[in-house]
Amino acid sequence: MRAKLTSLTDAISAVKDGDVVALGGNTLHRGPCAAVHELVRQGRRGLEVVKTAGAYDVDLLCATGVARAVSAGFVGFETPFGMAPGYRRAVEDGAVEAKEHACYTVIAGLRAAIQGVPFMPVAGMVGSDVLAARGFKSIADPYTGVEVVTAPALIPDVTIIHVQEADAEGNARILGTRFEDVLMAQAARRVVVMAERIVDGAAFEATPETVAIPGFMVAAVVEAPGGAWPCSCAGFYDYDEEYLASYVTASRDADTLARFVEAHVLMPETAGVSG
Repeated sequence: MRAKLTSLTDAISAVKDGDVVALGGNTLHRGPCAAVHELVRQGRRGLEVVKTAGAYDVDLLCATGVARAVSAGFVGFETPFGMAPGYRRAVEDGAVEAKEHACYTVIAGLRAAIQGVPFMPVAGMVGSDVLAARGFKSIADPYTGVEVVTAPALIPDVTIIHVQEADAEGNARILGTRFEDVLMAQAARRVVVMAERIVDGAAFEATPETVAIPGFMVAAVVEAPGGAWPCSCAGFYDYDEEYLASYVTASRDADTLARFVEAHVLMPETAGVSG
C-alpha cells in the first residue's frame, strides 16, 4: 500500500502559516533538514518551532523569516561551530520570540499534551531565572502543600521527524538515540515521517519492538535519502562539517546569509532532498 507515501513538497504543503511545528532530532543529529528547506522554499510564515535543542534547523527558520517564535531549551551548533547567529539576530531584532525553556520543560509540556492535561509538574527549577522569564506558574501540591513548578502543555500542530527506516503505512524505526521524537509524535495533531529508505512492513513484524513510531500516528511518509543533511543520521552519514561551517559564517550577516540561502536552500537539487 502507498496510501501515506507522498512527496516532500506535498507533505510540507499541509503545514499552515502560524502552525506550531515540532522538529525531531537534537542539535546536529537527525534533524528533518530537507523538510526545513522545503518550509523555506514554500515561504511559510509565523511558525512556532518546538525542539529541546535546535541548531541548523531552528537557526535557518528564524533567519529566513519562517519562524515567529521558538520554544526550546537550547539553540546552538555545538562545540565545532559555536552559537546560532541567525537565531540570535532574529530574537534581538524582535522578529522572533524566544520562549525560553529548560530542555526538560519542553519534554514536560509534550507529556502534558499526550496525557490531555493543561500542564505538567516539574521537579526542580526553583531559583532559576527561567521561571520569571517565561512566566511559568507554580501550584501547591494538594498532598503536601509544597509549591511545585508547572510547564504548560505543548501541542504541535505538526511534528516532522526524520528516521532511518519506515514502511508505506508510517511505521518508523529509529536507529540509535530517539531523542524526543516519540514524545513529539504522540503529542502532535499531525505527524510527517521522512525516511532514509522505505522498507516492506513485513520487516517490522518480526521485531515490532524496534518500531519507535506506529503507523496509526502518522499522516504522511516521505522517502528522503539524505533528508537529515547537513545534520547526521546514525548509521548512514555524519554531519557535513564544511557546509555547516560555511553556513554559520554566512549567517552572521543578513545579506551574506540571503545569498547563501539562494544558492544552497532555494534550489532543491542543492538542498539535500528534492520534493
